[in-house]
Amino acid sequence: MVNRRSVLHGMGGTLAAPLAARVLAAESEGRVATAENGADGVERIDRQALVSRHDLHRTSDDTELPVQVGNGRFAFGADITGLQTFAPFATMADWGWHSDPLPHGRRVEDYRGTIWDTYGRPVYYWTGDEDQPELHHWLRENPHRVNLGRIGLTLTRADGTPASPDDLTETRQHLELWTGRLRSRFLFDGRPVEVETTCDPETDAVAVRVTSPLIRLGRLAVFLDFPYSTAAGQDKFSAPYVGFWDRPDDHTTELRRRGARRAVITHRLDETVYAVDVAWRGAARLTRDDDRLHRYHLAGGRSETLAATVLFTPEPATAPPPTADAVERASAHWWPRFWRSGGAVDLAGSADQRWRELERRIVLSQYHLAVNEAGGEPPQESGLVNNGWYGKFHTEMYWWHATHYALWNRWPLLDRSTDIYERLLPSARDRAAEQGFAGARWPKMTTAEGRESPNIPTALLIWQQPHVMFLAELDYQAHPRRDTLRKWQEVLFATAEFMASFAHQESEGGRYVLGPPVMTANERNDSATTSNPAFELSYWRFGLRVAQQWRERLGLGREPHWDDVLANLAPLPVQDGLYVLYEGVEDMWTVHNTNHPDPIAPFGMLPGDGVDVEIMRATAEQVYRTWPVDDLYSWDFPLLAMNAARLGDPRRAVDFLLHERFGFTETGLPASGKSGVPSPYFPGAGGLLYAVAMMCAGWGDGPAGAAPGFPDDGRWTVRWEGLAPAL
Repeated sequence: MVNRRSVLHGMGGTLAAPLAARVLAAESEGRVATAENGADGVERIDRQALVSRHDLHRTSDDTELPVQVGNGRFAFGADITGLQTFAPFATMADWGWHSDPLPHGRRVEDYRGTIWDTYGRPVYYWTGDEDQPELHHWLRENPHRVNLGRIGLTLTRADGTPASPDDLTETRQHLELWTGRLRSRFLFDGRPVEVETTCDPETDAVAVRVTSPLIRLGRLAVFLDFPYSTAAGQDKFSAPYVGFWDRPDDHTTELRRRGARRAVITHRLDETVYAVDVAWRGAARLTRDDDRLHRYHLAGGRSETLAATVLFTPEPATAPPPTADAVERASAHWWPRFWRSGGAVDLAGSADQRWRELERRIVLSQYHLAVNEAGGEPPQESGLVNNGWYGKFHTEMYWWHATHYALWNRWPLLDRSTDIYERLLPSARDRAAEQGFAGARWPKMTTAEGRESPNIPTALLIWQQPHVMFLAELDYQAHPRRDTLRKWQEVLFATAEFMASFAHQESEGGRYVLGPPVMTANERNDSATTSNPAFELSYWRFGLRVAQQWRERLGLGREPHWDDVLANLAPLPVQDGLYVLYEGVEDMWTVHNTNHPDPIAPFGMLPGDGVDVEIMRATAEQVYRTWPVDDLYSWDFPLLAMNAARLGDPRRAVDFLLHERFGFTETGLPASGKSGVPSPYFPGAGGLLYAVAMMCAGWGDGPAGAAPGFPDDGRWTVRWEGLAPAL
């Protein structure tokens, strides 16, 4: 374990080549000698061997975190039995939301917020309202994501009593990454039980296949159970389990049969209603439990196999669910296509024995993110595993969840959610106008409809604004076409309008400043007095620079006001030769060296607009010396790795990606790295993949050559293909 005051100290190029050239060179640089030949005669990575050597094998249960199957929009978390027999893990979908009734006599429109002095004028922000605490909490907590239901095994001992986890012996579980199939085996009362669990790639359906002599003996069945939704008044983290199982009178379930081998359960929780369509093969029968109001049992007949599909839908389905056979075939087809698409990194030839752990993190991060974070909505921090922040997504963290798909050339998955900006644009324009700004101001913690969640960090954070430019530029790097420019034009220009409007000119002809009020990315500042945070200043420069480039690409003239802001924006704040959190900060390296290390972010996550590289090098060394490791979130380690790579320190970059505080579980789920924040914390996995791609394929103005972010000392053999350079 690392001591509270342990710090980063002791872990231990030429900037050229335009980005376009790096993009063209990336694929050829990444082709290396491996086992398989491509059609063009270039030897390729054996992707099935690469992926399969990191299949999950476990013999004991984890009651905190599940093993999942899913399709990015829908995921099912399983315990050691392959279902949710002993642990009520979550079944979640993009569309599954619930809201508690509003406080009596209140409307959303009643919420006023707080007035903040903003460049000498009063502006309302949704930072809090002392007169409306109930409405304040309701707005933060609603809507919240629903656990759609639990599927498990009903196991009965010979004496008729229910089984406990200790009754299972010889437990074995194998997640076959190449096909997405979860296989679980164990003995119960000396009799074998085998369970196969798969998720349909196209629908929100789980296929369950159970084989055991206990089915024919009437001692094994499959159950479905439904909780009431996590309610208002709860902590913002619902982990590891989601929902209340002890409130049967607060919701209803209704069973309707659809023939001999199909039934539909309708679940109603206040205004939330959805359907669970169950189809099975053979002489099984679905019935309600006599003792538990919302539990149903699917019991088999004369066969020793029970195969069923459970389809979750927001509206009753017209067609029956796919069969279990069809789901298994679809999964076995989709996952190999996924693994053969986009990028791959093979480290097996390395002399550094840490290669296997880094490669394991890379492979399993791809799987977990494809299961949890490839839907139509930007994901929340814990994906579809449990409810963090009530299940709401954070737009400032969208970068860490999503940009890796661009560098790994998996645009079909990323494109599922990038239209979120178009959908939120009307509310973002309204928000800016209500505060007296031009353009569109993107929220932080938000509902899918764009309603902001009140709180000081939520309302005053600004580093999410230029994400639009970053994503758009990644898209154009991959697809340099006019339709790409048109795709992003409206949201990008509306964002630039806000950014230029938010930057305040202190006097005629003087400099432009950011804030107050402003919340820095690391959320450890007094918003009422903070101005000119270093990270945000660099990101503002990047965003407005890209916006002007897009105007030129579209044949439009440069916007004069944007150029004025770019030319006169305050410089990144420097104290004693080091970049600091914000202008005028006191006790920077003893009090404010907590949470995210913002001062190094402009030359890590970002390409360095406004950065002096030597000042940044000295700043990074100061961060290593003074920043407490256990004050970092998991995504801070990829951030530090990217900064080290840009500074020409690849050994340290690799060390950060393997740091003991940057934890990954036995099943490859990323820990939060932060006390009080539940796991998994998927920005760490997304950041890892972005950093690895950057370290392999390079970055816009980085050094030439393959894998410039890895040490060239003979200890690392990095084989990669299909990756794009970072910006």
